[in-house]
Amino acid sequence: MSDRVSKSSRLKSRLGRSPVKPGRAIEPPRLRHPPQPSAGLTSGDLPPWIRRLLEFQMIRDAVATPSHRRVTVVWALLVLAGLGLTLNLLGLQMFQASTLKTLAGQQQQRPQANFIPRRTIVDRQGNALAIDRPVYTLYAHPQLFDVDSSEVARSLSPLLGQAPPNLEAVLGRASSGVRVADFLSQATATRVADLGWDGLELVRHAARLYPQNELAAAVVGYVNFDGEGQAGVEYSQRERLQRPFDVVGDTPDENGILDRSAAPFVRLDDLQLQLTLDLRLQRSVRQALVAQMEQFSAKQGTAIVMDARDGSLLSLVSEPSYDPNKYYETPVERFKNWALSDLYEPGSTFKPINVAIALEADAIRPTDTFDDPGQIFIDGWEIANYDYEIAGGRGQVSVTDILRDSSNVGMVRIVQQMAASDYYDWLDRIQLGQPTDIDLPFEVSGQIKSREQFVASPVEAATASFGQGFAITPIQLVKLYGALANHGYLVTPHVVRGLSDSQGNLQKPMAQPKPQRIFSRETVRSVLAMMEEVVEAGTGQNAKIPGYRISGKTGTAQKSRQDGGGYSESAVVASFVAVFPTDDPRYVVFVALDEPNGGTGGVAAAPVAKAAMETTIAIEGIPPSDRSGGDDEMMR
Repeated sequence: MSDRVSKSSRLKSRLGRSPVKPGRAIEPPRLRHPPQPSAGLTSGDLPPWIRRLLEFQMIRDAVATPSHRRVTVVWALLVLAGLGLTLNLLGLQMFQASTLKTLAGQQQQRPQANFIPRRTIVDRQGNALAIDRPVYTLYAHPQLFDVDSSEVARSLSPLLGQAPPNLEAVLGRASSGVRVADFLSQATATRVADLGWDGLELVRHAARLYPQNELAAAVVGYVNFDGEGQAGVEYSQRERLQRPFDVVGDTPDENGILDRSAAPFVRLDDLQLQLTLDLRLQRSVRQALVAQMEQFSAKQGTAIVMDARDGSLLSLVSEPSYDPNKYYETPVERFKNWALSDLYEPGSTFKPINVAIALEADAIRPTDTFDDPGQIFIDGWEIANYDYEIAGGRGQVSVTDILRDSSNVGMVRIVQQMAASDYYDWLDRIQLGQPTDIDLPFEVSGQIKSREQFVASPVEAATASFGQGFAITPIQLVKLYGALANHGYLVTPHVVRGLSDSQGNLQKPMAQPKPQRIFSRETVRSVLAMMEEVVEAGTGQNAKIPGYRISGKTGTAQKSRQDGGGYSESAVVASFVAVFPTDDPRYVVFVALDEPNGGTGGVAAAPVAKAAMETTIAIEGIPPSDRSGGDDEMMR
């Protein structure tokens, strides 16, 4: 007992506490500061909870108190970081917002452009000329095959229409990314997918289908494998053919009733590119042209029908043609549209234009007569009529006689009534040699000598009087004849009406240049009356249609030699131009055959023009001419 008291007394003296009474649990002391062990007291003499408390205090005291400098540095770094983030955020929102929006749009899952169909191309009746369809390209990755390549080739053979050895050779070209077949239909692609072979990949894209094949290739053109227009309106109207689209459902702030759980969809308009062509007329004209080309073994041919009231081309045929569905099998030279891209000397078909110029310039009158000896010499150059060796000279001839009999000497006499400089000014005024600005691509300009060259020698004006010494395209001559069919106004030839809806209603018409007057009504009336004699009793009788008044002019123009050494004795361009009906002129028909074997304009080209006019009469419902009205009808 005394021993316990002694120990309690010692503990009290050291801790400042009374000894614990017997029977009372010992509670941990509540100390503001941990006790400091006295000298001679070891840690082993203390209870366990005292030792743990002392250890915690020592660890806490070991942590250094941060200095003011360190706090300032940390605070400054935090402020600078926050300021940098704020400036960066302002920069993104104020200066880079549009760029970031564009990049975000590109990264989002939006429909790819090659899956957006191009606009359909239709004729004026709504018949499809070009439409889009889904097709597939088959790729193979032989390294992923789980069977032998020969077995894959045997499975694909009946689907692709290729022999197994050929397919096996294709599959052996590389270990991955082998292009096996293009333009597979949906049905074929489905059958390939059903094979279930690993390593076969089908890539979907849009392909252009041309239901009319060769019929209107010169106008429609084609697109390549990447869907890019390469010719015709597929090239010239490529921006209008690209259909704009809206993606509905991919923007959170879109208004309206939307199913937010559904995938976004594309909203397209139903507009299509409508042309001025009439496939009924196009088919008829092409058949007639091809038949004449075969009969006379011509190298190429072209035929054009234009409504001169506004310049609409109802038909434009260029042969030989090509199938735009198989453009890759076509010789490159066939892509050229002769009506726009090839120059030729128009020859006698330019004579009515020169007569109109002389009448408009008051250089001649319709009743004037001229001496035609059949052969003359200008500045040392011989100029003769085509039939001089047979018919000789014709003596006094009227302007109508000159056109009807296609007299070269008579035309020289007419043009000689004007100064060469004045005549050149008129050629410039009617835009000779200038492009027509047709809405088809790759039109070339004509070639005409400079003013200095033209007035330097009288032979220049003399040869130009009967359509030689300069070169133009067929479409440029059609534009000039349009002035004779439209009361003296020049109009711009074109093949595009505009964008129409699925019902055929024109929604966005194509704007056309304002017509320009170059001849008076009186001049036009006189020239058409003279040209009517060409069809009734002259070289254009093969174009006559009973009951209808037709004004026309034939041409059989010599082609210049490739070496520039004059004109060929055998190579010619046979052509015919008509304006009808004469009593109420509206339509221009042009036909030309390149190097026909033995055919002249009246023999080889006029019958094609006749077929074109007959079909136009049937389609347009043109009534027979009222011959009792005479020329008074033309003055309305």
